[in-house]
Amino acid sequence: MTPSPPTVAVIGAGPAGLMAAERLAQTGLRVVVHERMPSVARKFLMAGRGGLNLTHSEPLAPFLNRYDAAAQARIKDWLDAFAPADLIEWVEGLGQPTFVGSSGRVFPKAMKASPLLRAWLTRLEELGVEIRTRSRWTGWQGDALTFDTPEGERIERADAVILALGGASWAKLGSDAAWVPALEQAGAEVRPFRPANVGFDIAWSALFRQRFAGTPLKGVALTYEGRTVRGEAMIAAYGIEGGGVYALSAGLREAVERDGSTVLMLDLRPDLSVEALTQRLSKPRGKDSLSNWLRKAARLDATAVALLRERGPMPVESSELAARIKGLSLTLKGVQGLTRAISSAGGVALDAVDDRLMLKARPGVFLAGEMLDWEAPTGGYLLQASFASGVVAADGVRAWLDAR
Repeated sequence: MTPSPPTVAVIGAGPAGLMAAERLAQTGLRVVVHERMPSVARKFLMAGRGGLNLTHSEPLAPFLNRYDAAAQARIKDWLDAFAPADLIEWVEGLGQPTFVGSSGRVFPKAMKASPLLRAWLTRLEELGVEIRTRSRWTGWQGDALTFDTPEGERIERADAVILALGGASWAKLGSDAAWVPALEQAGAEVRPFRPANVGFDIAWSALFRQRFAGTPLKGVALTYEGRTVRGEAMIAAYGIEGGGVYALSAGLREAVERDGSTVLMLDLRPDLSVEALTQRLSKPRGKDSLSNWLRKAARLDATAVALLRERGPMPVESSELAARIKGLSLTLKGVQGLTRAISSAGGVALDAVDDRLMLKARPGVFLAGEMLDWEAPTGGYLLQASFASGVVAADGVRAWLDAR
């Protein structure tokens, strides 16, 4: 009789977990995916509502620099196993053409996650992957896994396990970090979760907050500790958020938590030098109001002009006004919490897993995705590393099973 293939339990049906499940099933293993929510990949679907940014097209060296320094060596191994080009090929293999935007970010042409997810779930079904929703992992009973299900507690055994349970942001979508006690009891070091890709508090005036909360700052440059990022930001009632801010959020968060505040520099016209802008502002204003004149001479919209006024009376001299436009300082006085964060820093220490992402304290248990302690900005970097870690964990399971 032909022996039945080993069974692998994948716990967590986000990008990392589903990618691991596909990879394992393609090698002939029996794969059972457990997801505590009523449906899979909820955070993935949420990320795709504004345009699903899959990865980025920039070269590997700057790509790696987007990740926190402590994790770069490990993430390089993940990207060697599953590079941005591999992700693009995989997406297109599911019948979802991609394109590279003007910023270098890569999107599916459909711009949504739902068509990709539907095609992906069809493939998983064809591969024989079993997905059980409303199946919440609660830990171990000896060598067996325990689950809380609508039918009551279930106890199951698996030849290997991949945990892809997410971090601590977006709890309502499934990432609630309820797994922490079980991992700590298993002997893993779990570092405290902190918000990543998050907004910061600024003490706006009441009038500015009322009029401009929810409006974007487009085509700006943000600088912190010598690093400059071009992109967009968004005025929020509490302060400032958006992709440009998220790219610098790790350093900003550390400074605010350490010192109580820090200063972010904003360049409202990064495409012009101070000298060129001064020359434009030196032209006669005529009968134009200051706001209208700044709109014409400096091409600043109402939000940018109001932001300049937040600093106090407008400079009279053209050179001083140009300097303010090119170097507007914003004092950040607080960090928004995990409930408003797109992702989280912290989680299981990378030293707690080997190069295959197997938990050193519990052989046969592998980890993937945001439950590990690494962080990255939005822009495709989060998703790319999550997918890649799922590939590494799956390959690690296959190698471990083969070596037994």
